[in-house]
Amino acid sequence: MSVKACLALFLGLVLAFDAGAGPRIQSWRTENGVKVYYVHTPELPLVDVQVVFAAGSAWDGDRFGLAHLTSALLDTGAGRWDADAIARRLENVGAQLSTGVSRDSAWLDLRSLTAADKLDVALETAAEILAHPRFARADFERERKRLLLALKQREESPGQLAAMRFYKMIYGDHPYAHPSEGEIDTVRAIRRRDLEDFHRRYYVAGNALVVVVGAVSRTGADRIARRLTDALPQGEPAAPIPPVPAPQRARTERKPFPSAQTHIYTGMPVIRRGDPDYYALYVGNHVLGGGGFTSRIVKEVREKRGLSYSAYSYFVPLKEKGPFVAGLQTRNDAAESALEVLRQTIDRYLAEGPTEAELEAAKKNITGGFVLRYDSNAKLADYVAMIGFYGLPLDYLDRFPREVARVDRTAVVEAFRRHLDPGRFQTVLVGGGAVSKGDGEKQ
Repeated sequence: MSVKACLALFLGLVLAFDAGAGPRIQSWRTENGVKVYYVHTPELPLVDVQVVFAAGSAWDGDRFGLAHLTSALLDTGAGRWDADAIARRLENVGAQLSTGVSRDSAWLDLRSLTAADKLDVALETAAEILAHPRFARADFERERKRLLLALKQREESPGQLAAMRFYKMIYGDHPYAHPSEGEIDTVRAIRRRDLEDFHRRYYVAGNALVVVVGAVSRTGADRIARRLTDALPQGEPAAPIPPVPAPQRARTERKPFPSAQTHIYTGMPVIRRGDPDYYALYVGNHVLGGGGFTSRIVKEVREKRGLSYSAYSYFVPLKEKGPFVAGLQTRNDAAESALEVLRQTIDRYLAEGPTEAELEAAKKNITGGFVLRYDSNAKLADYVAMIGFYGLPLDYLDRFPREVARVDRTAVVEAFRRHLDPGRFQTVLVGGGAVSKGDGEKQ
């Protein structure tokens, strides 16, 4: 296919998505109760599939890192195939497979050509990985050592240490408090049988959903979903994640670290997926700290005072309350000043809200580029998986730009005041333990 033809095809895809209606998402359940979400995209002979489980690190128990290790070991051996055999099978048919985990979920991604001989091999391989992973002892020991090395390297990053401490401060004993990768002591305590038990409990049909996006019919999508999940035991859905308690009061912790910069995080648990205030918070945060150089935080911290190169804020909606995070990195001698400006900017925004001009610019920016967020099968599959996993409306991709356009200044002000309370913010500063030649320069 010529470059010109490829460009025409790409533009056609974008225009098709942008023709006033988002992609049509269909949903049903297989005979064994697995929820399927399907979008027909016939333009290319490809299919992207995701199998998603409520099996993220929130279900680690006291073995932090268990969900991560389970996911990482799935494709290192399954059934009669070792990792090399799995890689050869996928490579021979041009398929790509990966696994991953977050606080809420674990998933397997599969991309394949739709030709029957190639798709059959890809599906057979993925189904075996999901249902019959080996968790071989040698593979387990190797992956655990690799993870422990990564966790030790994490100890050398002030930014990562600050983020970890921030989550522990805002979540306390809640399952969201620990990082998905776990901690050195807890990963050392994990045994191979723990992975087998975790897989047996959570990688089951009753805890799964399947997303199919590509050039297959609905019948074909149902066949794909059944092929991937029929060998799974029925099992039960994961237990609900417990509610997140709000911090009782504001706290600030300063952790010395031998670095030339100080990393700062502040915020609190705020919002669940599906919260009706989500659109107002999202639009409002674009003005506050999510809109790059046009946002208030960047203007106040970076442009007016030169205190930081990177300053921002964002919301992370989860199954239970995810955090509002505001953060920056600055030279050590400017840390207290930068934090004070960050706090003042947030306080002033809570008191005044955005201007009409800021709000309109934010809405245009968000809606104008929204279609590009799902302009490929893989991006679209990610969105559909989010919609399915969190129980969002099937017309979410249509609804999003309409809801953003409806947001007014009053909605932003009320939503921010309803959800954010600086009197409960948890703040972490990590750094300040070293002086470098460049400390006197503006960041």
